[in-house]
Amino acid sequence: MLKFEGSNGKSCEFDRESVRASEVLEALGLQKKAIAAKLDGTAVDLNREVNAGGRMEPLTAADEEGLDVLRHSCAHLMAQAIERLYPGTHFGIGPCIKDGFYYDVDATGTITEQDLPAIEAEMRKLAGAAEKVEREEMRREDALKFFKDRGDPYKEELISELEAPTVSLYRQGDYVDLCRGPHVPDTSVIRNFKLLSVAGAYWRGSEKNKMLTRIYGTAFATPDELKAYLKRMEEAKLRDHRKLGRELDLFSLHEEGPGFPFFHPKGMVVMNTLIDFWRREHVRRGYQEVRTPQILDRELWLRSGHWDHYRENMYFTEIDEKPFAIKPMNCPGGILIYKTQLHSYRELPMRIGELGVVHRHERSGVLHGLMRVRCFTQDDAHLYCRPDQVRDEVIGIMDLCRYIYKDVFGFRYSVELSTRPENSMGEPEQWEAAEAALRNALETTGTPYRVNEGDGAFYGPKIDFHLEDCIGRTWQCGTIQLDFQMPERFDMHYVGADGQEHRPVMLHRTVLGSLERFFGILIEHYAGAFPFWCAPVQVKLIPIAEEHRDYVQELAETLGGWGLRVETDERDEKLGKRIRDAQLQKVPYMIVIGDKEKEARVVAVRERSKGDLGSMDLEAFRKLLDGEFNPSRR
Repeated sequence: MLKFEGSNGKSCEFDRESVRASEVLEALGLQKKAIAAKLDGTAVDLNREVNAGGRMEPLTAADEEGLDVLRHSCAHLMAQAIERLYPGTHFGIGPCIKDGFYYDVDATGTITEQDLPAIEAEMRKLAGAAEKVEREEMRREDALKFFKDRGDPYKEELISELEAPTVSLYRQGDYVDLCRGPHVPDTSVIRNFKLLSVAGAYWRGSEKNKMLTRIYGTAFATPDELKAYLKRMEEAKLRDHRKLGRELDLFSLHEEGPGFPFFHPKGMVVMNTLIDFWRREHVRRGYQEVRTPQILDRELWLRSGHWDHYRENMYFTEIDEKPFAIKPMNCPGGILIYKTQLHSYRELPMRIGELGVVHRHERSGVLHGLMRVRCFTQDDAHLYCRPDQVRDEVIGIMDLCRYIYKDVFGFRYSVELSTRPENSMGEPEQWEAAEAALRNALETTGTPYRVNEGDGAFYGPKIDFHLEDCIGRTWQCGTIQLDFQMPERFDMHYVGADGQEHRPVMLHRTVLGSLERFFGILIEHYAGAFPFWCAPVQVKLIPIAEEHRDYVQELAETLGGWGLRVETDERDEKLGKRIRDAQLQKVPYMIVIGDKEKEARVVAVRERSKGDLGSMDLEAFRKLLDGEFNPSRR
């Protein structure tokens, strides 16, 4: 007898040894719109025979997990279409990713973006045929032979690394793929999809392997959702920080430094303005700033655990025939500073900030402008506190994040609690205590959050902040990580009120995260039109003719004396072109000077979004600027 309880509170029984998941959902009244199911938290195909009872719930394309099933099934549909159009093509991996999927293919012919419409058309033909998607279990040895006979080296390699005695394959028509599943019951379920782009990707992410063709696509539950997403993608292209970075002369990327961006003078203005703001706000909140070396002895990284858990992402060098590592994190260096003195409980909490330059090895295939680089500045801070101070310190960090994200930059954001990963240090009891402390802070403040199981740092659980930009994309930026491990590994102490030595709790945190990445996010969020306070050029002065230049120079000196960032455009170009160029450069204010302005000692002001504001004297202009938001004035 198999007994099932539904997510709707209903129950059902089957007097047999196994039953299809679809039958269970139907008996529970949960079959509507289901494309897969979950049995006791494990996703299964609708056609899957289950031989044990439990809690059953439907997965629909409206659910996050159900949408992943749809998208992964769409990746298989794309692979089937490619195999028909390019016989003999071999396939690498085709996972779901945020907002879509991709598949790495070793095609018999060159596939470019011009070929995507033809592949899409074949996919729609296959979807219209409503071909059944069937799961098949096969002994590992038989699966190896199966793919070897097909001449598929990529699947052979993947299977050879598996330890399980059996593997699962999925068939739809003449297409067969190695996959854990689950998948939709038939291809007709996949209706609302679009192939997006083509890129190169090394097999398994290694430059030593063959370059494959990576084809990106997306799929949604409804045509309206797909349409809205494609509209956002078009808007995103216009906001691409790499494009705007060139047009606004902010930064550049060069083959001579892959993953190492070059910042131009205007880009450095924005970066330094962010840094100045960061420093002032942190001083106001009781932080002290330090700086630690970029290269440190390998022994330090062995001690911290980074050598065992993060080595593949690190760079190394030798000094005096001794092994050293270029720091990927700031925390071990900060710990050495803490340990130079024995601290009293009265000194805690200690809030130590660092704008630390770190290096991390990223595969060339994932490098992306400022968003994914190999060298970046991390707005790190480490807080050393007593156990009874943890909750309040976490709440203080959350308040700082809220202020910067929402009040200063106008982002909406969501919060995620990530728990113990498989690759972790420490005892379960420590992790439970750490996770409970973070939950306590979240619940005390009434902060909505979701749990991301198993995605914590190797040394502790964390709270992550995901920013939502003006076109609905999300970016993970800030993090709060609670760490009981490093204080033990580095034998850190403070002297308590009882005169005895005690172990401090360590909080790792970033707010902006990578300054380079945050800069890229700001470029795209504002489409290059930075708020007045952090714009590279705040006021552009434009003389109409030669005889107006002396007054323009005088104005430039006056406005510069106010602390404004001013540029003059005295090029021998028509006035209309110079105004258009200033508009394209997204300068907040333009001042056009002609005879009338010079004689009356006034300024004719144009605002970037409001247009012509008319003429005013300098005092009125100053009052206008004083009304601009500036977080540095609080």
